[in-house]
Amino acid sequence: MTEITAAKVKELRESTGAGMLDCKKALVEANGNMDEAVDWLRKKGLATAAKKASRIAAEGLVSVYVEGNRGAIAEVNSETDFVAKNDIFQEYVTDAAIVALKSAGEICDMKSFHCPKCGKTFEERLTDMIAKIGENMTLRRAAVLDVNEGVVASYIHNAAGSNIGKIGVLVALESKADKAKLQELGKHIAMHVAASAPLFLNIESVDPAAVAHEKAIFTEQAKASGKPDNIIEKMVEGRIRKYYEEVVLEEQAYIMDPDKKVKQVVADAAKELGADIKITGFVRFKLGEGLQKKEEDFAAEVASQLKK
Repeated sequence: MTEITAAKVKELRESTGAGMLDCKKALVEANGNMDEAVDWLRKKGLATAAKKASRIAAEGLVSVYVEGNRGAIAEVNSETDFVAKNDIFQEYVTDAAIVALKSAGEICDMKSFHCPKCGKTFEERLTDMIAKIGENMTLRRAAVLDVNEGVVASYIHNAAGSNIGKIGVLVALESKADKAKLQELGKHIAMHVAASAPLFLNIESVDPAAVAHEKAIFTEQAKASGKPDNIIEKMVEGRIRKYYEEVVLEEQAYIMDPDKKVKQVVADAAKELGADIKITGFVRFKLGEGLQKKEEDFAAEVASQLKK
């Protein structure tokens, strides 16, 4: 049987808000599997989190760059926040989005891109920077959005400089409307994306497996109420609608006017500008998303050094 440690119980409690004893029981039932334990708690109505919160610890910066009807976003990681404030590092991150646009967001192509300013490849430039600064750095990811007609708007949150910061967003708007007005709308929607972190653009793009997973959990919760099947079905439908409102950009309550959904804001703007407007895509990079920095026990580190 898998050992259920206090650290695991604490982690589950922090990610779900459930009580300590319930978390321990959930981990026992799930044989220590964290994701299954979260689902067990949700089925029992003891947790409301739609997904386990991930700890984000990696340092570095995100950059954005827009040129014409195309935009790019890139993330470069460093070991410490101190290096992320270095001018050389910030220049590299700024250039990363520019190179991403020229390389269609493909990391391999970005690494082999020849930099005119230094006469080396972008990867060689990174290697030189690592040697000079003395800290490991990684060109982690990049993406590009474009439109046939319209704009790609960008937004940086927690900015560390021009077009670089902790969260970067691109939003693509396809439209024949006035570009200045579209840019303004696009930036506001990008700010909404930065704050609300949608996972999907519209209902049609939602992963069917994700919907099935949520539906199964909602059904178990509804059955626990003892209500008849027809009522349970309506309860589940209501919960799925709420799920869409949480994870789908077009269905989310607009952060600057919560009485309207994002899709209504776009429709209102289209009416005002006299042209159809369609959000064709968005990208949101939050620094360190999905990465974990190794936790150091300072006392243990000192003790290990003394033993040498």
